[in-house]
Amino acid sequence: MEEWKETNNALAKTFEFKSFEDAMHFMDTCVSDINTLNHHPEWHNIYNKVFVKLTTHDEGNKITQKDRKLAELLDSRYCPPA
Repeated sequence: MEEWKETNNALAKTFEFKSFEDAMHFMDTCVSDINTLNHHPEWHNIYNKVFVKLTTHDEGNKITQKDRKLAELLDSRYCPPA
């Protein structure tokens, strides 16, 4: 699995799935926990990929523990295609 990359004061990662539906399902299953953390990602999808960028805006746009915790959550929800 691809690791998170630290670039421009943010964590970045691309999650790849078998289909568009799988990518949308991944995003949907993360929403509740993301709201609970109250730390929302910058993310978008193109067909079967979800591109994620994490940074803490209220801490001067830098990587914080909030970003690392959200990265762990997203990793735990990800099921790579077989």
